[in-house]
Amino acid sequence: MELPEEAQLLRIFIGESDHYGHRPMYEVVVEEARKRGLAGATVTRAIMGFGKNSRMHTAKILRLSEDLPVVIEIVDRTDRIQAFLPVLDPLIGDGLVTLETIRVVFYRHNGKEKSDHSD
Repeated sequence: MELPEEAQLLRIFIGESDHYGHRPMYEVVVEEARKRGLAGATVTRAIMGFGKNSRMHTAKILRLSEDLPVVIEIVDRTDRIQAFLPVLDPLIGDGLVTLETIRVVFYRHNGKEKSDHSD
């Protein structure tokens, strides 16, 4: 799959304990993105943060079981991200979803697929 030089970054901020049914929310979102053939997704577990309710979430030693922040990042062409938003909407109960235009420098697998973008 090739990505155009201008693409979109979808960022989803949720809590580690957020679930959809009996499954972790981040797993459901990434699997839905993969099922729809999006270019890629990454889940990052944060060590500290707060959201709309201003409740602090942290990974301090005495609070290891806290609900830590999780960020899911998905990159793809604008049309494919836009088509994914209606799929994502019913999945996210609590959280923040952002979207930004990005510049793809390169997107490759084992160095075999190279972008021919140039300035």
